[in-house]
Amino acid sequence: MPHALMLFAAGLGTRMGALTASRPKPLIEVAGRALIDHALDQARGVPLSRIVANVHYLPDQMRAHLRASPDILLSDESGEILETGGGLRRALPLLGDGPVFTLNTDAVWTGDNALAQLAAAWNPAQMDALLLLLPATQATGYRGAGDFLLDAQGRITRAKGAPGLAYLGAQILKTERLHDISEQVFSLNRIWDLAIAEGRAFGIVHNGGWCDVGRPEGIAEAEALLANHV
Repeated sequence: MPHALMLFAAGLGTRMGALTASRPKPLIEVAGRALIDHALDQARGVPLSRIVANVHYLPDQMRAHLRASPDILLSDESGEILETGGGLRRALPLLGDGPVFTLNTDAVWTGDNALAQLAAAWNPAQMDALLLLLPATQATGYRGAGDFLLDAQGRITRAKGAPGLAYLGAQILKTERLHDISEQVFSLNRIWDLAIAEGRAFGIVHNGGWCDVGRPEGIAEAEALLANHV
């Protein structure tokens, strides 16, 4: 099982409008707590030897907030935002060798712990990537028909507009392929497509609820999801 977690926290949060004019999106509060603290709740569901968060926009605020958690290491992207693939590759010296968990910091969760579910299903002999998914119709705040389809063996393929499952921003990923990408700035979609082509990209369905908090209206939707779960 992986023992390192990458928290993606470097985004500009432009879809949040005025809410991110003076603070980074991971520090927007939902139910009285910063989004990144909701993500850290998921991190507590598995034994981790290291947690790394990348920072770019208003990094001093992120550093100040995370100072209370000295075990969290910071990967500095203040010079240039590198997207998910480039950001993960930049953080590898801090994360160490082997597969890693990655987790977006712009969502809230209910139900079973996201990372624990991934850990229980991870099979490195078969898998290079294991993504946590939810039917698009059940993913609060998600706009789209679905990102992936899931076959009987648990392998994923691209939905390509067909009704499918939403990616929830949580996964386990082997990192070796990151070194094969020549660009400095790139998305993890590049790595997923390589794994899909080789039949080594898998998914599982989250046992619980999830809400994207990428837009201002997502705050109220997320708070309602959390309140209904209590």
